[in-house]
Amino acid sequence: MKKFYEWLYPKKIVLVTSADRTGRPNIVTLAWAMPVSMEPKMIAVSISPKRYSHELISDTHEFVVNIPGEELEQQMLKCGSVSGRKVDKFEETKLTQEPAKQVKAPLIKECLASFECKMTNAIQTGDHILFVGEVVEVHERREGKGLFDGENDKIIKI
Repeated sequence: MKKFYEWLYPKKIVLVTSADRTGRPNIVTLAWAMPVSMEPKMIAVSISPKRYSHELISDTHEFVVNIPGEELEQQMLKCGSVSGRKVDKFEETKLTQEPAKQVKAPLIKECLASFECKMTNAIQTGDHILFVGEVVEVHERREGKGLFDGENDKIIKI
């Protein structure tokens, strides 16, 4: 059990944005995010109830999964090490908010892509909650590389 994390990491890091009912935003750095359905398109993120983002998503039922590039390493570290209850993470990291089209949580302009999600389910999974969100809008800023051809629903080689 001591090697649990060693075998499962590294994982792709995402920056998840959420907002309170007044629109005040927050960013959390997560490694526990994954697609869970192709039709409808759905993403799940796992967040501890101790985290401020857990409170915001539980309240508003909305979030945005932002895909950062390697150049945002310092911002990812900062967003994962301070609480949004006390700090404005957009101000601290100098990341740029962009308005979403269908949710209150903002997009992060510097990220490669952003997925607006409306929560469909929250599942207790031990000491975390798995928030499942239907993707209602996709924003792609730079073309990325991958092994999955979503247009043809098949795995491809790079």
